[in-house]
Amino acid sequence: MKTIRYTLIALLGAATMGGLRAADAPNAASPRVDVVFSHPEKFTDAARDQRGSDFGLDQNLDDLKQFIVSRAEPMIPQGDKLTITFTDIDLAGEYEPWRTPGRGGEARIVKDIYIPRMDLSFKLTDQTGAVIKEGTRHLTNMTFMMDILPATLRSEPLAYDKELVLNWLRDDFSKLRK
Repeated sequence: MKTIRYTLIALLGAATMGGLRAADAPNAASPRVDVVFSHPEKFTDAARDQRGSDFGLDQNLDDLKQFIVSRAEPMIPQGDKLTITFTDIDLAGEYEPWRTPGRGGEARIVKDIYIPRMDLSFKLTDQTGAVIKEGTRHLTNMTFMMDILPATLRSEPLAYDKELVLNWLRDDFSKLRK
């Protein structure tokens, strides 16, 4: 009987301590990078289907967001916060429904005439909220098909679009972290 009581007390104590640690965790490590998509339904081309359809829009934007956060966080000093707001995205490639008859134009054809483009604004603040750097950017890469993709991006979906953002992050933020 005493063994059961002590076991229950130990389990209850461990559960309470775990709950307290979980409650403190968000305050201890707030994200350094926040990615916002402003009115994604109006983006030029960010979906996985023909223009006019939002099929796959959320999946593409979530994929881009995860990529940006994973690549930008190491560049941003601890305590600082980077907020990136995308106002338009036109992914590399285009849907050419005549190439995939009967499949509803599901294949994105990537050619050098369908360049990736992104419009965004950003704000980098320090821990007090003071603005360190801010601005707007119109990202585009007219020669994206001639670039050699990094090995980590070659088999990724949206590889050329991710490379476009990665190049911008390196240009604007790689020197922040020492």
